Amino acid sequence: MQPRSLAAVVLLAVAALPAAAQSDYPNRTIRLITPAAPGGTTDILSRLTAAKLTETLGQQVIVDNRASASGVNAGEITARAAPDGYTLLLVYHQHTINAALNAKLPYHPVNDFTPISQLTSAGLFLVVNPSTPAKTPKEFIDWTRSLKSGINFGSAGIGSGGHLAGELYNLMAGLKAQHIPYKGSGPALADLVGGQYHYNFAGMQAAQTLVRAGRLRGIAVTTPKRVAAMPDVPAMAEVLPGFELVGWYGIAGPAKMSKPLVTRLNAELLKMLAMPDVRERIMADGSEPVGNDPETFRRYMLADMIKWAKLVKESGAKL
Repeated sequence: MQPRSLAAVVLLAVAALPAAAQSDYPNRTIRLITPAAPGGTTDILSRLTAAKLTETLGQQVIVDNRASASGVNAGEITARAAPDGYTLLLVYHQHTINAALNAKLPYHPVNDFTPISQLTSAGLFLVVNPSTPAKTPKEFIDWTRSLKSGINFGSAGIGSGGHLAGELYNLMAGLKAQHIPYKGSGPALADLVGGQYHYNFAGMQAAQTLVRAGRLRGIAVTTPKRVAAMPDVPAMAEVLPGFELVGWYGIAGPAKMSKPLVTRLNAELLKMLAMPDVRERIMADGSEPVGNDPETFRRYMLADMIKWAKLVKESGAKL
């Protein structure tokens, strides 16, 4: 959505709000539950969102990191919370991936939540330790194939986008690399910097910071084409046609939130995404700001569940 049209949507949304919804909420601290450890891509976006909502809502929004169980604990806490707008969830693609991997989730990823707005969409960033001989996607493919056994990749956890990207790479490159799950992308990337495993399909934001500092080497992105923020970094699809994995982030709450409350929060998120400094920060990190209405976001999440179920079936990924 272009800045001008996004601003128009914001004005219309705010104008449509009932007076009570604008004056009564919020009157105490809001908790933004984040299904990740501090320091990773999810945490970075969560803290940016919390800071901006604190400014625009006039009440503190605190980040509550819940990294365990691949985000299931964070989802369960949110699903069971009162639908009063004081418990929100930084939801992302792992939320719908979990449904493809676990038929016994304690909630439905869409029906037991209130989607409010998608924030961003982004690919992943394939990174390696600087001591790795590979510097290009082709060299990376040749290198991983040459290792044959004992090769492994890390991710932010079982069922994460990085996990499925690694399984997709196994499938398309003809490998059997072992997956090493962590409790968040921060710890996973720290161990890659320390040379504890071979590679990681990591979130753009956290990985770029380490690449710029020279602590990791960037090999490729998982988007169909190169991203504007990193024009010199190839897309993996350039040498492995059909390799694509694009994730997303958004905000959701418990099911049955009132329409005025959802409208208010949606308007605030669209307002945030229209801020030049927020847009520049998101795009500089290799992501794209989105911003949409709750129903559009709900349909997107349902379609995403179907996409991940197909990938899990094809790759053979398991819990």
